Amino acid sequence: MAKALLALALWLCVSLPLLAAAPKKPPTWAELTPDQQQVLAPLAGDWDKLEPERKRKWIGIAKRYSKMKPDEQIRAQRRMQAWVRLTPDERRAARERYKKMEKLPKEKKRDLKEKWEEYNRLPEQERRKLGSAPRKPGAAAPTPTASPVQPETPPAHAVPAPAANP
Repeated sequence: MAKALLALALWLCVSLPLLAAAPKKPPTWAELTPDQQQVLAPLAGDWDKLEPERKRKWIGIAKRYSKMKPDEQIRAQRRMQAWVRLTPDERRAARERYKKMEKLPKEKKRDLKEKWEEYNRLPEQERRKLGSAPRKPGAAAPTPTASPVQPETPPAHAVPAPAANP
């Protein structure tokens, strides 16, 4: 009996740290709380196909959602809906643009933000015209699509930046 207890104690000492260190698998859609499902509803169809890292990021956004201001919540929902409509290649490109934007100096980011705000002040018809105009190879885009400030309705060529880089 003493040997059995000793073996059990030894097994617990060895296996518990390993079990505690094992990364927790992100929940399936059915395992999300009702509040998380409501916030992340635009992602419902793709949720179980998302990578674990992406799921964790979206869950983080869902946790912060209730603390967001109403206009921030609306923007988060719109961005999620736009994100879901993107193809995997468009999502990858958006992530790459986001990473590039993060590396820019503050002055360059400020300039791009100003240009983006200027673009957003244009009438809808003018924005559509700019969005559908073919660009010359190597020419600068008329709008910075990975800017921290996004339009309410992105132009056809724009790929919205993922919220929190999901």
